Amino acid sequence: MSSPSNTVATDPLDVPREEMPRHIAVIMDGNGRWAEQQGLPRIEGHRHGVASVRRTTEECARLGIEQLTLYCLSSENWKRPPAELEFLMHLLEQYMIEERTTIMHQNIQVAVIGRREGIPDEVLRELDKTVEMSAGNTGLRLCLAINYGGRSELADAVRSIAREVHSGTIRPDDVTEQTIESHLYTAGMPEPDLLIRTAGELRISNFLLWQISYAEIWVTELCWPEFDEAQLYAAIRDYAARDRRFGGLTE
Repeated sequence: MSSPSNTVATDPLDVPREEMPRHIAVIMDGNGRWAEQQGLPRIEGHRHGVASVRRTTEECARLGIEQLTLYCLSSENWKRPPAELEFLMHLLEQYMIEERTTIMHQNIQVAVIGRREGIPDEVLRELDKTVEMSAGNTGLRLCLAINYGGRSELADAVRSIAREVHSGTIRPDDVTEQTIESHLYTAGMPEPDLLIRTAGELRISNFLLWQISYAEIWVTELCWPEFDEAQLYAAIRDYAARDRRFGGLTE
């Protein structure tokens, strides 16, 4: 067993700090399915999902995780019923307002990735206020993927690079993987080490397509409103036990 000095303090995981994931990304699936199983309207699943967001964020902050990225709203989710989308926007606005005190108290830095088009002005206003207010915090970075799509992100990056090539800022032959990374929404952020998906689905769903090239994937059958600290611990323990070779061989 690792000595206490090498292990996260008061951590029931007992996972050495060097074996912890630096960045955890989560596809929060199953809110509506959970509500239907409980005989509740779908929107109640989203409301209960907010409690899981709170639990997971606070525990990741306590564990010393550097970044937590949550897939809040995909670019494809606009196909959902207008009433459900309106409720989701209301929940997001409410979360930004109600959680500011906790965010500041826990030294959490909030970031947002995705396209701003289509998001109501009042929601953008509260998002921007929280991002600005928490910009100087040095603890967990909570990155919210809102109106996000991995293909859209890559298209936006290519478009930006093409403009620079056209202006002569860079030459086509000088475009590298690092060039692309620096033009993504996530520029400057570490790539996810661990990707968690709830509700048993075995799909990436257009999430962080470039960034998860070597992420370890962990899936639970539980829906997002059921996700708690025990599930987070199980995912981290499983991650810590894996042999990450990144295409190479273990010595």
